[in-house]
Amino acid sequence: MEQLSQEQIDRFINDGFIKIEDAFPTEVADTCREILWKVTGCDPNDPKTWTKPVIRIGELEDEAFKTSINTPVLKTAFDQLVGKDNWLSKTSVGSFPIRFPGNELATDTGWHIDASFPGEDPTDYLKWRINVQSKGRALLMLFLYSDITEKDAPTIIKVGSHLYVTKILEPEGEKGLSFPELAERLESLPELEHTLATGKAGTVYLCHPFLVHAAQQHHGTNPKFMAQPALLSKNGFNISNEEIPHCPIEAAIIKGLKS
Repeated sequence: MEQLSQEQIDRFINDGFIKIEDAFPTEVADTCREILWKVTGCDPNDPKTWTKPVIRIGELEDEAFKTSINTPVLKTAFDQLVGKDNWLSKTSVGSFPIRFPGNELATDTGWHIDASFPGEDPTDYLKWRINVQSKGRALLMLFLYSDITEKDAPTIIKVGSHLYVTKILEPEGEKGLSFPELAERLESLPELEHTLATGKAGTVYLCHPFLVHAAQQHHGTNPKFMAQPALLSKNGFNISNEEIPHCPIEAAIIKGLKS
């Protein structure tokens, strides 16, 4: 069972993400894409049916999706990054922002961090929150179910941004900030290197939950099929006790607070 190298773990702590190629088989990605095409209601052979810049699909429990997110290489990486058995097994995958080429502009391309626990109204995602302990969330994950080039609306990542976000969140304590409150404060971040989440179908990006990222317009010809599921934590994270060993998620938060 292949394990992450120390170089990969260090890159995760410092940059906020790692790219794992061939995280799940291409054949599985093909099957997942066929299912997603049917759910969109669009015809893969008729671009005239691609009338929206993005179609969002929720959680899917088909066997192919379960297979894609439960490969040995991913489970091993989860243990290494989050702490052994400190994550909840996935029985479904979602959500899917399926992006299509066209002239209509998407309205969801702002810089943000995905929220991790509910606010006063659990049904209102804009009121979900994020705190410095990353309550509820262990990883942001980007699953590529199609080949994604620079023209195919790859997710834009601000390298190392997770380290700065810790300082924004620390003064807010257990309550943290809501999704829009944190998004607004991201404007104070310094200029950082950008990278694009490109890759072949079967590639997975494992990202620190505080990593700043954004969607973008599709400038290519092939629709982009990707999922961005959360990996949920089982026991949470401890960033206050320096006497215990820390998993890379915790180590990155501590590094950000000290830097």
